[in-house]
Amino acid sequence: MDIASREYARRAREILQHHPQVRESVTGATVNFDRHRRSAYERIDAEAWRRWAEGVKTHLLTHLDRYLEEMEENLRKRGARVHWAETPEDVHDLLRRLATENDVRRVVKGKSMLSEELGVNRLLESLGVETVETDLGEYILQLLEEPPSHILGPAIHRSLQDIRDLFHRVHGTPLDASPEELAGAARRVLRQHFLSADMGITGANFLVAETGTIALVENEGNIRISTSLPRIHVALVGIEKLLPRLSDLSGFLQLIAGAATGQRLGTFVSLIQGPRCADSPDGPDSLHVVLVDNGRSRLLADSEAWEVLRCIRCGACLNICPVYRQTGGHAYGWVYSGPLGSVLAPGLVGLGAAMPLPFASSLCGACEEVCPVRIPIPDLLLSWRRRAVEEGLTSSLERWVMRGFSGLVTRPWLFARVSRAARLLLPFLRSRGLPVLRNWTQHRGGLSPSPKSFREKWKEGIE
Repeated sequence: MDIASREYARRAREILQHHPQVRESVTGATVNFDRHRRSAYERIDAEAWRRWAEGVKTHLLTHLDRYLEEMEENLRKRGARVHWAETPEDVHDLLRRLATENDVRRVVKGKSMLSEELGVNRLLESLGVETVETDLGEYILQLLEEPPSHILGPAIHRSLQDIRDLFHRVHGTPLDASPEELAGAARRVLRQHFLSADMGITGANFLVAETGTIALVENEGNIRISTSLPRIHVALVGIEKLLPRLSDLSGFLQLIAGAATGQRLGTFVSLIQGPRCADSPDGPDSLHVVLVDNGRSRLLADSEAWEVLRCIRCGACLNICPVYRQTGGHAYGWVYSGPLGSVLAPGLVGLGAAMPLPFASSLCGACEEVCPVRIPIPDLLLSWRRRAVEEGLTSSLERWVMRGFSGLVTRPWLFARVSRAARLLLPFLRSRGLPVLRNWTQHRGGLSPSPKSFREKWKEGIE
Protein backbone atom coordinates (compact mmCIF):
# COMPACT_ATOMS: atom_id res chain seq x y z
CA MET A 1 0.00 0.00 0.00
CA ASP A 2 1.44 3.36 -1.01
CA ILE A 3 1.68 5.98 1.70
CA ALA A 4 4.00 8.96 1.82
CA SER A 5 2.95 10.61 5.05
CA ARG A 6 6.48 11.42 6.18
CA GLU A 7 6.53 14.20 3.61
CA TYR A 8 3.47 15.80 5.22
CA ALA A 9 5.26 18.90 6.54
CA ARG A 10 7.06 19.55 3.26
CA ARG A 11 3.92 19.10 1.14
CA ALA A 12 1.82 21.25 3.48
CA ARG A 13 4.43 24.00 3.38
CA GLU A 14 4.63 23.83 -0.42
CA ILE A 15 0.84 24.06 -0.81
CA LEU A 16 0.60 27.01 1.58
CA GLN A 17 3.46 28.91 -0.06
CA HIS A 18 3.03 28.11 -3.75
CA HIS A 19 -0.61 27.10 -4.20
CA PRO A 20 -2.68 29.53 -2.08
CA GLN A 21 -5.71 28.93 -4.32
CA VAL A 22 -5.95 25.41 -2.84
CA ARG A 23 -6.67 26.82 0.61
CA GLU A 24 -9.24 29.17 -0.86
CA SER A 25 -11.01 26.43 -2.82
CA VAL A 26 -10.93 23.86 -0.03
CA THR A 27 -12.05 26.28 2.65
CA GLY A 28 -14.92 27.56 0.51
CA ALA A 29 -16.15 24.06 -0.27
CA THR A 30 -15.81 22.63 3.23
CA VAL A 31 -17.44 25.65 4.90
CA ASN A 32 -20.37 25.21 2.52
CA PHE A 33 -20.58 21.47 3.27
CA ASP A 34 -20.53 22.12 7.01
CA ARG A 35 -23.18 24.84 6.78
CA HIS A 36 -25.52 22.34 5.14
CA ARG A 37 -24.66 19.74 7.80
CA ARG A 38 -25.57 22.15 10.59
CA SER A 39 -28.87 22.91 8.89
CA ALA A 40 -29.62 19.18 8.60
CA TYR A 41 -28.71 18.52 12.24
CA GLU A 42 -31.03 21.31 13.35
CA ARG A 43 -34.00 19.53 11.74
CA ILE A 44 -33.59 16.45 13.94
CA ASP A 45 -32.58 15.45 17.43
CA ALA A 46 -29.04 15.04 16.18
CA GLU A 47 -27.56 13.83 19.45
CA ALA A 48 -30.15 11.06 19.78
CA TRP A 49 -29.51 9.94 16.19
CA ARG A 50 -25.75 9.98 16.74
CA ARG A 51 -26.01 7.90 19.91
CA TRP A 52 -28.27 5.42 18.11
CA ALA A 53 -25.86 5.13 15.18
CA GLU A 54 -22.92 4.73 17.54
CA GLY A 55 -24.75 1.88 19.29
CA VAL A 56 -25.63 0.08 16.04
CA LYS A 57 -22.09 0.23 14.68
CA THR A 58 -20.54 -0.73 18.01
CA HIS A 59 -22.85 -3.74 18.25
CA LEU A 60 -21.96 -4.68 14.67
CA LEU A 61 -18.22 -4.47 15.26
CA THR A 62 -18.35 -6.45 18.49
CA HIS A 63 -20.29 -9.23 16.72
CA LEU A 64 -18.66 -8.87 13.32
CA ASP A 65 -17.86 -12.54 12.73
CA ARG A 66 -21.52 -13.51 13.15
CA TYR A 67 -22.83 -10.81 10.82
CA LEU A 68 -20.21 -11.51 8.17
CA GLU A 69 -21.32 -15.14 8.00
CA GLU A 70 -25.00 -14.13 7.89
CA MET A 71 -24.32 -11.63 5.13
CA GLU A 72 -22.33 -14.13 3.06
CA GLU A 73 -25.13 -16.70 3.31
CA ASN A 74 -27.80 -14.21 2.23
CA LEU A 75 -25.75 -12.91 -0.68
CA ARG A 76 -25.12 -16.42 -1.97
CA LYS A 77 -28.82 -17.23 -1.72
CA ARG A 78 -29.50 -14.38 -4.14
CA GLY A 79 -26.93 -15.52 -6.68
CA ALA A 80 -24.02 -13.26 -5.77
CA ARG A 81 -20.50 -14.64 -5.57
CA VAL A 82 -18.71 -13.72 -2.35
CA HIS A 83 -14.93 -13.43 -2.15
CA TRP A 84 -12.74 -12.80 0.88
CA ALA A 85 -9.62 -10.65 0.47
CA GLU A 86 -7.13 -10.26 3.28
CA THR A 87 -4.65 -8.12 1.32
CA PRO A 88 -4.58 -5.89 -1.77
CA GLU A 89 -2.81 -8.73 -3.57
CA ASP A 90 -5.83 -10.96 -2.98
CA VAL A 91 -8.05 -8.35 -4.66
CA HIS A 92 -5.58 -8.00 -7.52
CA ASP A 93 -5.51 -11.76 -8.09
CA LEU A 94 -9.31 -11.89 -8.24
CA LEU A 95 -9.61 -8.95 -10.65
CA ARG A 96 -6.85 -10.37 -12.82
CA ARG A 97 -8.69 -13.68 -13.03
CA LEU A 98 -12.07 -12.10 -13.73
CA ALA A 99 -10.62 -9.84 -16.43
CA THR A 100 -8.84 -12.73 -18.12
CA GLU A 101 -11.67 -15.27 -17.96
CA ASN A 102 -14.30 -12.78 -19.17
CA ASP A 103 -12.20 -10.97 -21.79
CA VAL A 104 -12.71 -7.63 -20.05
CA ARG A 105 -11.46 -4.73 -22.15
CA ARG A 106 -13.10 -1.73 -20.47
CA VAL A 107 -14.10 -1.02 -16.85
CA VAL A 108 -16.27 1.81 -15.56
CA LYS A 109 -15.88 2.73 -11.89
CA GLY A 110 -18.06 4.45 -9.36
CA LYS A 111 -16.33 6.55 -6.70
CA SER A 112 -14.69 4.19 -4.23
CA MET A 113 -12.09 5.17 -1.65
CA LEU A 114 -11.43 1.48 -1.04
CA SER A 115 -10.44 0.99 -4.69
CA GLU A 116 -7.96 3.85 -4.21
CA GLU A 117 -6.66 2.17 -1.07
CA LEU A 118 -6.14 -1.08 -2.98
CA GLY A 119 -4.54 0.41 -6.09
CA VAL A 120 -7.20 -1.06 -8.40
CA ASN A 121 -6.71 1.37 -11.29
CA ARG A 122 -2.99 0.69 -11.56
CA LEU A 123 -3.61 -3.05 -11.54
CA LEU A 124 -6.21 -2.89 -14.32
CA GLU A 125 -4.11 -0.59 -16.46
CA SER A 126 -1.16 -2.98 -16.12
CA LEU A 127 -3.45 -5.67 -17.59
CA GLY A 128 -4.27 -3.47 -20.58
CA VAL A 129 -7.83 -2.84 -19.35
CA GLU A 130 -9.12 0.66 -20.01
CA THR A 131 -10.41 2.00 -16.71
CA VAL A 132 -12.66 5.06 -16.55
CA GLU A 133 -13.75 6.92 -13.43
CA THR A 134 -17.40 7.97 -13.86
CA ASP A 135 -17.90 10.24 -10.85
CA LEU A 136 -17.42 13.74 -12.26
CA GLY A 137 -14.87 14.75 -9.63
CA GLU A 138 -12.95 11.49 -10.01
CA TYR A 139 -13.12 11.79 -13.80
CA ILE A 140 -11.55 15.26 -13.59
CA LEU A 141 -8.77 13.95 -11.36
CA GLN A 142 -8.15 10.99 -13.66
CA LEU A 143 -7.59 13.41 -16.55
CA LEU A 144 -5.24 15.42 -14.30
CA GLU A 145 -3.53 12.26 -13.01
CA GLU A 146 -4.12 13.34 -9.42
CA PRO A 147 -5.41 11.41 -6.39
CA PRO A 148 -8.60 12.50 -4.56
CA SER A 149 -8.32 15.34 -2.08
CA HIS A 150 -11.55 14.70 -0.15
CA ILE A 151 -13.79 11.71 0.60
CA LEU A 152 -16.93 13.44 -0.62
CA GLY A 153 -15.66 15.97 -3.16
CA PRO A 154 -12.46 14.51 -4.59
CA ALA A 155 -11.70 17.61 -6.72
CA ILE A 156 -12.66 20.39 -4.28
CA HIS A 157 -9.09 21.71 -4.35
CA ARG A 158 -9.56 22.64 -8.01
CA SER A 159 -11.21 25.89 -9.12
CA LEU A 160 -13.81 26.27 -11.83
CA GLN A 161 -11.21 27.89 -14.09
CA ASP A 162 -8.87 24.91 -13.58
CA ILE A 163 -11.60 22.61 -14.89
CA ARG A 164 -12.46 24.97 -17.75
CA ASP A 165 -8.82 24.92 -18.87
CA LEU A 166 -8.68 21.12 -18.57
CA PHE A 167 -11.86 20.48 -20.53
CA HIS A 168 -10.79 23.01 -23.19
CA ARG A 169 -7.60 20.98 -23.75
CA VAL A 170 -9.24 17.56 -23.60
CA HIS A 171 -12.77 18.09 -24.94
CA GLY A 172 -12.55 21.41 -26.79
CA THR A 173 -15.12 23.23 -24.65
CA PRO A 174 -14.96 27.06 -24.48
CA LEU A 175 -12.61 28.60 -21.96
CA ASP A 176 -15.58 30.35 -20.37
CA ALA A 177 -17.84 27.28 -20.36
CA SER A 178 -20.50 27.16 -17.65
CA PRO A 179 -20.56 24.31 -15.10
CA GLU A 180 -23.57 22.90 -16.99
CA GLU A 181 -21.63 22.87 -20.26
CA LEU A 182 -18.68 21.15 -18.58
CA ALA A 183 -20.95 18.50 -17.06
CA GLY A 184 -22.60 18.01 -20.46
CA ALA A 185 -19.24 17.42 -22.12
CA ALA A 186 -18.31 14.83 -19.51
CA ARG A 187 -21.73 13.18 -19.84
CA ARG A 188 -21.35 12.74 -23.61
CA VAL A 189 -17.94 11.11 -23.23
CA LEU A 190 -18.89 8.90 -20.30
CA ARG A 191 -22.06 7.69 -22.01
CA GLN A 192 -19.96 5.88 -24.62
CA HIS A 193 -17.89 4.25 -21.92
CA PHE A 194 -21.01 3.08 -20.07
CA LEU A 195 -22.44 1.50 -23.22
CA SER A 196 -19.24 -0.37 -24.09
CA ALA A 197 -17.98 -1.41 -20.65
CA ASP A 198 -17.56 -5.08 -19.77
CA MET A 199 -17.27 -4.60 -16.02
CA GLY A 200 -18.47 -2.08 -13.45
CA ILE A 201 -16.59 -1.64 -10.18
CA THR A 202 -18.07 0.15 -7.17
CA GLY A 203 -17.66 0.35 -3.46
CA ALA A 204 -20.58 0.21 -1.05
CA ASN A 205 -21.83 2.65 1.53
CA PHE A 206 -23.50 -0.11 3.53
CA LEU A 207 -23.99 -3.86 3.34
CA VAL A 208 -26.97 -5.29 5.24
CA ALA A 209 -26.29 -8.68 6.82
CA GLU A 210 -29.96 -9.61 7.35
CA THR A 211 -30.81 -9.44 3.63
CA GLY A 212 -27.49 -9.37 1.78
CA THR A 213 -28.32 -5.90 0.43
CA ILE A 214 -25.67 -3.59 -1.05
CA ALA A 215 -26.60 0.07 -0.52
CA LEU A 216 -25.03 2.73 -2.74
CA VAL A 217 -25.65 6.47 -2.28
CA GLU A 218 -24.84 9.11 -4.91
CA ASN A 219 -25.96 12.41 -6.39
CA GLU A 220 -25.03 11.91 -10.05
CA GLY A 221 -26.51 8.58 -11.19
CA ASN A 222 -23.23 7.25 -12.55
CA ILE A 223 -23.02 4.44 -9.99
CA ARG A 224 -26.48 3.19 -10.90
CA ILE A 225 -25.45 2.95 -14.56
CA SER A 226 -22.11 1.33 -13.66
CA THR A 227 -23.96 -1.43 -11.81
CA SER A 228 -26.70 -1.93 -14.42
CA LEU A 229 -25.20 -1.89 -17.91
CA PRO A 230 -21.94 -3.91 -17.74
CA ARG A 231 -22.28 -7.69 -17.70
CA ILE A 232 -20.12 -7.98 -14.57
CA HIS A 233 -20.44 -5.95 -11.36
CA VAL A 234 -17.69 -6.10 -8.73
CA ALA A 235 -18.44 -4.46 -5.37
CA LEU A 236 -15.40 -3.85 -3.15
CA VAL A 237 -16.51 -3.59 0.47
CA GLY A 238 -14.53 -3.16 3.68
CA ILE A 239 -15.65 -5.67 6.30
CA GLU A 240 -16.59 -2.81 8.65
CA LYS A 241 -19.27 -1.49 6.27
CA LEU A 242 -21.95 -3.95 7.46
CA LEU A 243 -25.23 -3.11 9.17
CA PRO A 244 -27.08 -5.80 11.15
CA ARG A 245 -30.68 -5.27 9.98
CA LEU A 246 -32.52 -3.78 7.02
CA SER A 247 -34.43 -1.55 9.46
CA ASP A 248 -31.09 0.07 10.39
CA LEU A 249 -30.48 1.14 6.81
CA SER A 250 -33.10 3.89 6.57
CA GLY A 251 -31.61 5.73 9.54
CA PHE A 252 -28.06 5.49 8.24
CA LEU A 253 -29.07 6.61 4.75
CA GLN A 254 -30.52 9.80 6.24
CA LEU A 255 -27.63 10.26 8.65
CA ILE A 256 -24.88 9.97 6.03
CA ALA A 257 -26.71 12.34 3.67
CA GLY A 258 -27.23 14.92 6.39
CA ALA A 259 -23.68 14.73 7.73
CA ALA A 260 -22.11 14.84 4.27
CA THR A 261 -24.16 17.36 2.29
CA GLY A 262 -27.11 18.39 4.45
CA GLN A 263 -29.56 16.48 2.27
CA ARG A 264 -32.48 14.55 3.70
CA LEU A 265 -31.47 11.67 1.40
CA GLY A 266 -29.00 11.14 -1.42
CA THR A 267 -30.39 11.88 -4.89
CA PHE A 268 -29.87 8.26 -5.97
CA VAL A 269 -30.02 5.33 -3.56
CA SER A 270 -29.50 1.90 -5.12
CA LEU A 271 -30.25 -1.31 -3.21
CA ILE A 272 -28.64 -4.30 -4.92
CA GLN A 273 -29.29 -7.86 -3.80
CA GLY A 274 -27.98 -10.00 -6.61
CA PRO A 275 -27.33 -10.29 -10.36
CA ARG A 276 -29.97 -9.84 -13.04
CA CYS A 277 -32.88 -12.26 -12.90
CA ALA A 278 -34.11 -14.00 -16.05
CA ASP A 279 -37.03 -11.58 -16.50
CA SER A 280 -35.11 -8.39 -15.55
CA PRO A 281 -34.55 -5.81 -18.31
CA ASP A 282 -31.13 -4.75 -16.99
CA GLY A 283 -28.49 -5.60 -14.42
CA PRO A 284 -25.25 -7.60 -14.51
CA ASP A 285 -25.08 -11.25 -15.46
CA SER A 286 -22.80 -11.83 -12.47
CA LEU A 287 -22.29 -9.97 -9.19
CA HIS A 288 -19.06 -10.38 -7.23
CA VAL A 289 -18.90 -8.99 -3.69
CA VAL A 290 -15.34 -8.74 -2.40
CA LEU A 291 -15.06 -8.44 1.38
CA VAL A 292 -11.79 -6.69 2.12
CA ASP A 293 -9.82 -6.85 5.35
CA ASN A 294 -6.50 -5.12 4.59
CA GLY A 295 -5.62 -4.46 8.22
CA ARG A 296 -9.16 -4.00 9.53
CA SER A 297 -9.16 -7.16 11.66
CA ARG A 298 -5.92 -6.08 13.27
CA LEU A 299 -7.36 -2.64 13.94
CA LEU A 300 -10.53 -4.15 15.38
CA ALA A 301 -8.40 -6.06 17.88
CA ASP A 302 -6.78 -2.84 19.12
CA SER A 303 -8.37 -2.01 22.47
CA GLU A 304 -8.05 1.75 21.90
CA ALA A 305 -8.11 2.41 18.15
CA TRP A 306 -10.95 0.10 17.07
CA GLU A 307 -13.64 2.79 17.31
CA VAL A 308 -12.50 4.44 14.09
CA LEU A 309 -14.03 1.45 12.26
CA ARG A 310 -17.46 2.92 13.00
CA CYS A 311 -16.73 5.53 10.33
CA ILE A 312 -19.31 5.80 7.53
CA ARG A 313 -17.10 7.99 5.29
CA CYS A 314 -19.32 11.08 5.32
CA GLY A 315 -16.44 13.56 5.35
CA ALA A 316 -17.91 15.71 8.14
CA CYS A 317 -14.66 15.64 10.14
CA LEU A 318 -12.69 16.90 7.13
CA ASN A 319 -15.19 19.69 6.51
CA ILE A 320 -14.87 21.08 10.03
CA CYS A 321 -11.11 20.59 10.50
CA PRO A 322 -9.12 23.88 10.55
CA VAL A 323 -5.91 22.01 9.66
CA TYR A 324 -7.36 20.16 6.68
CA ARG A 325 -8.84 23.41 5.33
CA GLN A 326 -5.38 24.92 4.96
CA THR A 327 -3.99 22.33 2.54
CA GLY A 328 -6.67 19.91 1.40
CA GLY A 329 -6.02 16.19 1.31
CA HIS A 330 -2.88 15.89 -0.82
CA ALA A 331 -0.57 16.99 1.98
CA TYR A 332 -1.48 13.87 3.97
CA GLY A 333 0.07 11.52 1.42
CA TRP A 334 -2.60 8.83 1.55
CA VAL A 335 -6.12 7.97 0.41
CA TYR A 336 -7.76 9.04 3.67
CA SER A 337 -6.88 12.54 4.85
CA GLY A 338 -7.93 14.96 7.56
CA PRO A 339 -8.83 13.76 11.06
CA LEU A 340 -10.08 10.41 9.73
CA GLY A 341 -6.84 9.65 7.92
CA SER A 342 -4.79 10.71 10.92
CA VAL A 343 -6.35 8.01 13.11
CA LEU A 344 -7.12 5.38 10.45
CA ALA A 345 -3.74 5.28 8.70
CA PRO A 346 -1.74 4.17 11.78
CA GLY A 347 -4.15 1.28 12.33
CA LEU A 348 -4.15 0.05 8.73
CA VAL A 349 -0.59 0.62 7.55
CA GLY A 350 1.29 0.86 10.86
CA LEU A 351 2.22 3.81 13.02
CA GLY A 352 5.73 4.05 11.61
CA ALA A 353 4.45 4.38 8.04
CA ALA A 354 1.74 6.87 9.07
CA MET A 355 3.95 9.31 10.99
CA PRO A 356 3.51 12.22 11.55
CA LEU A 357 -0.21 12.22 10.69
CA PRO A 358 -1.42 11.77 14.32
CA PHE A 359 0.30 15.10 15.04
CA ALA A 360 -1.40 16.91 12.12
CA SER A 361 -4.17 18.23 14.35
CA SER A 362 -4.83 21.11 16.73
CA LEU A 363 -6.91 18.81 19.00
CA CYS A 364 -9.72 21.37 18.93
CA GLY A 365 -12.29 18.55 19.17
CA ALA A 366 -14.59 19.81 16.40
CA CYS A 367 -14.25 16.52 14.50
CA GLU A 368 -15.74 14.55 17.38
CA GLU A 369 -18.60 17.02 17.76
CA VAL A 370 -19.75 16.57 14.15
CA CYS A 371 -19.08 12.84 13.70
CA PRO A 372 -22.43 11.10 13.07
CA VAL A 373 -21.23 7.92 14.81
CA ARG A 374 -19.43 9.70 17.68
CA ILE A 375 -15.88 8.49 17.02
CA PRO A 376 -13.65 10.01 19.75
CA ILE A 377 -11.06 11.25 17.25
CA PRO A 378 -9.12 13.53 19.68
CA ASP A 379 -8.70 10.62 22.11
CA LEU A 380 -7.47 8.40 19.29
CA LEU A 381 -5.02 11.06 18.14
CA LEU A 382 -3.62 11.28 21.67
CA SER A 383 -3.39 7.49 21.84
CA TRP A 384 -1.35 7.31 18.62
CA ARG A 385 0.83 10.20 19.80
CA ARG A 386 1.57 8.42 23.07
CA ARG A 387 2.51 5.26 21.21
CA ALA A 388 4.73 7.23 18.86
CA VAL A 389 6.69 8.53 21.85
CA GLU A 390 6.86 5.07 23.44
CA GLU A 391 8.11 3.53 20.20
CA GLY A 392 10.75 6.22 19.69
CA LEU A 393 9.15 7.56 16.51
CA THR A 394 9.33 11.21 17.51
CA SER A 395 12.55 13.23 17.26
CA SER A 396 15.12 12.87 20.02
CA LEU A 397 15.19 16.67 20.42
CA GLU A 398 11.43 16.75 20.96
CA ARG A 399 11.62 13.95 23.55
CA TRP A 400 14.43 15.74 25.36
CA VAL A 401 12.53 19.03 25.38
CA MET A 402 9.31 17.41 26.64
CA ARG A 403 11.16 15.57 29.42
CA GLY A 404 12.71 18.86 30.48
CA PHE A 405 9.35 20.63 30.34
CA SER A 406 7.75 17.84 32.38
CA GLY A 407 10.40 18.20 35.05
CA LEU A 408 9.90 21.95 35.05
CA VAL A 409 6.11 22.05 35.42
CA THR A 410 6.11 19.43 38.19
CA ARG A 411 8.31 21.68 40.37
CA PRO A 412 6.26 24.84 41.15
CA TRP A 413 9.13 26.76 42.71
CA LEU A 414 11.37 26.16 39.68
CA PHE A 415 8.55 26.87 37.22
CA ALA A 416 7.88 30.25 38.91
CA ARG A 417 11.54 31.31 38.67
CA VAL A 418 11.97 30.19 35.07
CA SER A 419 8.71 31.88 34.06
CA ARG A 420 9.83 35.12 35.63
CA ALA A 421 13.17 34.95 33.84
CA ALA A 422 11.50 34.11 30.52
CA ARG A 423 9.15 37.09 30.81
CA LEU A 424 12.11 39.38 31.38
CA LEU A 425 14.19 37.96 28.53
CA LEU A 426 11.48 37.46 25.91
CA PRO A 427 11.41 41.08 24.66
CA PHE A 428 15.13 40.82 23.87
CA LEU A 429 14.90 37.48 22.04
CA ARG A 430 13.82 36.89 18.48
CA SER A 431 11.05 34.33 18.98
CA ARG A 432 11.05 33.54 15.28
CA GLY A 433 14.46 31.97 15.70
CA LEU A 434 13.70 29.83 18.74
CA PRO A 435 12.68 26.15 18.67
CA VAL A 436 8.92 25.58 19.00
CA LEU A 437 8.26 29.33 19.07
CA ARG A 438 9.63 29.56 15.54
CA ASN A 439 6.83 27.32 14.22
CA TRP A 440 4.22 29.08 16.35
CA THR A 441 5.09 32.55 15.07
CA GLN A 442 5.69 31.57 11.44
CA HIS A 443 2.23 32.81 10.45
CA ARG A 444 1.56 34.97 13.53
CA GLY A 445 2.92 38.07 15.17
CA GLY A 446 5.83 37.90 17.62
CA LEU A 447 5.29 36.99 21.26
CA SER A 448 5.33 39.60 24.01
CA PRO A 449 4.77 39.05 27.75
CA SER A 450 1.83 40.52 29.65
CA PRO A 451 2.59 43.07 32.40
CA LYS A 452 1.74 40.49 35.06
CA SER A 453 1.94 36.72 35.01
CA PHE A 454 -1.07 34.47 35.57
CA ARG A 455 0.34 33.42 38.95
CA GLU A 456 0.59 37.05 40.05
CA LYS A 457 -2.95 37.83 38.94
CA TRP A 458 -4.23 34.65 40.62
CA LYS A 459 -2.54 35.62 43.89
CA GLU A 460 -3.99 39.14 43.69
CA GLY A 461 -7.46 37.69 43.12
CA ILE A 462 -7.22 35.50 46.22
CA GLU A 463 -6.04 38.37 48.37
